[in-house]
Amino acid sequence: MEFSAALYDTMDYLNQKLKVDDNFDVVYRVLKIGGRQACLYFIDGFTKDDTLLKLLLAMAGVGEDDMPQDAHDFSKRYIPYGEVGLLKDSEDMIIQLLSGVPCLFIDGYGDCITIDCRTYPARGVEEPDKDKVMRGSRDGFVETLISNTALIRRRIRDPELTMKYMSAGKSSHTDIVVCYMEGRVDKQLLGLIQERINGLEVDALTMNQESLAECLFPYKWFNPFPKFKFSERPDTAAASLLEGNIIILVDNSPSVMILPSSVFDIIEEADDYYFPPITGTYLRLTRMTISILSLMLTPTWLMFMNYPHLIPDWLEFIRLSDPTHVPLIWQLLILEFAIDGLRLAAVNTPSMLTTPLSVIAGIVLGEYAVKSGWFNSETMLYMAFVTIANYSQASFELGYAMKFMRIIILILTASLGLWGYVAGTVFTICTIVFNRTIAGKSYIYPLIPFRWNELKKRFFRCRLPHSQK
Repeated sequence: MEFSAALYDTMDYLNQKLKVDDNFDVVYRVLKIGGRQACLYFIDGFTKDDTLLKLLLAMAGVGEDDMPQDAHDFSKRYIPYGEVGLLKDSEDMIIQLLSGVPCLFIDGYGDCITIDCRTYPARGVEEPDKDKVMRGSRDGFVETLISNTALIRRRIRDPELTMKYMSAGKSSHTDIVVCYMEGRVDKQLLGLIQERINGLEVDALTMNQESLAECLFPYKWFNPFPKFKFSERPDTAAASLLEGNIIILVDNSPSVMILPSSVFDIIEEADDYYFPPITGTYLRLTRMTISILSLMLTPTWLMFMNYPHLIPDWLEFIRLSDPTHVPLIWQLLILEFAIDGLRLAAVNTPSMLTTPLSVIAGIVLGEYAVKSGWFNSETMLYMAFVTIANYSQASFELGYAMKFMRIIILILTASLGLWGYVAGTVFTICTIVFNRTIAGKSYIYPLIPFRWNELKKRFFRCRLPHSQK
């Protein structure tokens, strides 16, 4: 519906639509500008009060004879502010208002004047708790969208950097920004992402990025390996943009989605580039090795315990030193679930009790679980290593994918013996190999298809390409 030039007709419609009598934070202020009646709508708590006050003082001095013929000329002459717009449609205006944009109506004008002087409650730009920084900048993304785009703009001062605004959700109208480098991005993938976001029919993105990820990639939900890389670090996002990737920012989310992402992209971290090439290479290879060990250590040990004659002489020390009261497979599975239980408990534990409860869980429970006969000391040792190894890379999604694959290999090894171990390993490899990114490319590119020049960059931290002027 388009607005009427009659102010009170517009006010009657908006007061009913916005339920101003029931919503205390929807504020409207009737005033007089240039001898005409005017009304300003805004959301309490979303507006820079000092900026709005200065604008109202500037408009208060407008004389009756100085009023232009239309709202466009009025905004140019009497609203000394950068972010000013005009709206004719009531639905667009309501969405803007509920997003925090003050809206001004003047009797005789059929347009709504929007003044974008909104501000959101936000925490400070600080080092993210999840993506810890070993060396480098310690700023991180926050829940405010405009702050996150500014952090990227600060690092890439190139006109090719494009940030396209979109929205999704019939009720939430969640703000989404698709960010890319114009000359480096995959145009086909970009078109696919924009088409899917524009075609979304969803009531609300209740879980922000995760809801959007499920909508963008609705297929093969049973595959646990992540299709997106999530990061709370602006330097990681900027580096991905320069490599031709697409960044998706969602309002109210303190992280960005990086796509397309292969398994090598997810394992890679920005800290590798804050150290000399040899140190960065060591860190990267160590991370990959530990990730593989976290997947295969306990299944391999279980296979050797079931077939002791296969243990080589130099590995004789891995044999059980104490008798087993509970089958090894049940020990490993119980610990797999118990560790997740402790992790969930740690999330909900008050910070002042985290250290003492960790001591109780780690020492008391661990020691007496062995003494009581529930677990062998070797089982506790290997599961402790696996638990710590899961945190060698930052992706929670990849960590749980590895966990699910590890449990499958354990169950198959315990059920079918050596052939079960082989079948579980082959199944895991096939799950990764035949996986596809959201762009439809191989999940393990550049290993398949093989590209040596690109593959060595995944394993080795090469020097930054440069030349002298």
